[in-house]
Amino acid sequence: MSEPLWTSDAIAAATGGKLDGQPFAVNGVSIDSRAIEPGDLFVALAGVRDGHDFVPGALADGAAGSLVTRPVQGSAIVVEETLKALEKLGIAARVRAPQTRRAAVTGSVGKTSVTQAVRAGLELAGRAHSSVKSYNNHIGVPLTLARMPADTERAVFEIGMNHADEIEPLVKFVMPHVVAITTVGPVHIENFPDGEAGVARAKAEIFAGIEPGGIAVLNADDSWFDYLKGEAAKAGAKVQSFGAAAGSDARLVSFSAEPGKATVEAVIAGRPLTYSLRQTGAHWGPNSLCVLLVLEALGVDRATALQALADFEPLAGRGAEQTVAIAGGAFTLIDESYNANPISMKAAFRTLGARATKGRRIVALTDMLELGEEAANFHAGLEEPISAAGIDLVFAAGPLMKSLFDALPPTRRGGYAEDAAKLAPQVASAVEPGDLVMVKGSNGSKAGAVAAALLALDRAPVGGA
Repeated sequence: MSEPLWTSDAIAAATGGKLDGQPFAVNGVSIDSRAIEPGDLFVALAGVRDGHDFVPGALADGAAGSLVTRPVQGSAIVVEETLKALEKLGIAARVRAPQTRRAAVTGSVGKTSVTQAVRAGLELAGRAHSSVKSYNNHIGVPLTLARMPADTERAVFEIGMNHADEIEPLVKFVMPHVVAITTVGPVHIENFPDGEAGVARAKAEIFAGIEPGGIAVLNADDSWFDYLKGEAAKAGAKVQSFGAAAGSDARLVSFSAEPGKATVEAVIAGRPLTYSLRQTGAHWGPNSLCVLLVLEALGVDRATALQALADFEPLAGRGAEQTVAIAGGAFTLIDESYNANPISMKAAFRTLGARATKGRRIVALTDMLELGEEAANFHAGLEEPISAAGIDLVFAAGPLMKSLFDALPPTRRGGYAEDAAKLAPQVASAVEPGDLVMVKGSNGSKAGAVAAALLALDRAPVGGA
C-alpha cells in the first residue's frame, strides 16, 4: 500500500495548526468542493463565499479532512489563515523532497503550453509532478507544491503575473533548479506605466528564487534577451539560449508544417537535429527548443524528450486542429481561442499563411485584453501581418477589434459584430469546404463561442451507394 500524500500530523506540523477530531490521511489537496476526489484534503479558502460553507459538501463527496480556521463538521486541521497554511504546506512538500529537480516556466506567451510539454517529458522519464491547467498564481503555485508526492523525481511549475512583485514570492516557494522565460511582450501592459520594460522586469523576478548554480533558459530572439541574460547572471544562473538567432545554444534552422504535424530542423550544442511535432503553429519551433533545453537541464535524455514532443497534442484553445464535415466536404478549424496578444496574433497569422490549403484562409478574431491606452493601435496594427500572410477573410468581434476591421481593405472584411456570440453565426454561415479557419482572441472576450459554433457544424459524412 502506497504512503499517503499527507497525514493529519504532518499537515499540522507543516502549518502550525491543531487537529480537531480524529486523525486522518489524505491523497490529494483541493480548494474546490466541486472537484473533490475521495481522500482529498479540502482547503477552505476565503473568496466570494467563505470556503467553510462548503466543508459539509466536500466531506459528503469523500474528503478525508479539511484545513480551516474554526472547528467544522468532521476532522480538520485548524489554522489562523488557510491561504498562509496552504503556502506553508507547499514549502513543506518541497523541503521533504530534496531529491526533486524542479523547473519553473514563465513568459508573456506560451508558458502553459511549454509547461505541459515539459510535463509530458517528465512523465516519460520517471516520477513526475507539475501544474495542471494554468495553476500559476498565488493560490495555484502553493497548491501545486502541496500536491507534490514526497518521492517525486522531477517537477515543473508554471508561474504567471499581472503586476510587478507577483512572480518573486511564487518562485521562492518553488526554488527551481531551472527557470525558463518563453518570451516578453505587450501583455498586461495596462498594469505597467513603462510598458514592456516593466513586463521584462517582472518576468526577471523569476531569477530571485533560482537555486544556486541553476540554469536559465532564455529566448535569444526576444528583444529583452540581453537584459534578461544580465539579470540571470546577477542571480548566478547559467544561461542556455534558444531561437533562430546565431549563437543560440539550441538554434532553429527551419520549421515546416502540414495538416496535423510539423518538422523542426535545429542545431543543438553544435549538432544538427531533425524531429517531428503534432503542433503546427510556427511558434512551436522555438517553443520546442525551449522544452528540450528545460528537459535536458532536468536530466531527461534526448530520446525521451523527443518522444514526448512527438506525442504531445495541442491543448484545447491553444492550437488544437480539427476537420469539420459540412455539406459538400469539410473545412479545417484551428482553435486558438484561449488567449491572444500582439505577439501570439502575429505568430498565428504567419502560421496560417505558411499552410497550404485548397480553400480560403479565414480568421475570426475577438478583442485582445489588458493592453492599456495603446490597445486600439495594437489591434489596428494587426492589418499588416494579416496582409503579409495572405489571409483572405477577417471576421472581428468587440470594440477593440473594430479598429482592425476599419483598417482592413474591403476585400478582406468578412464581417463584424459587437461580441463573439453575435459574430459566431456570421462565421458559421460563411465557411465553405476546403477553407482553413483560425479562431483567436482573449479568453475574456469569449472567442471560444466562435470556435464552438464552428464545431457545432460538424456532421457525419453523407454516404451512398
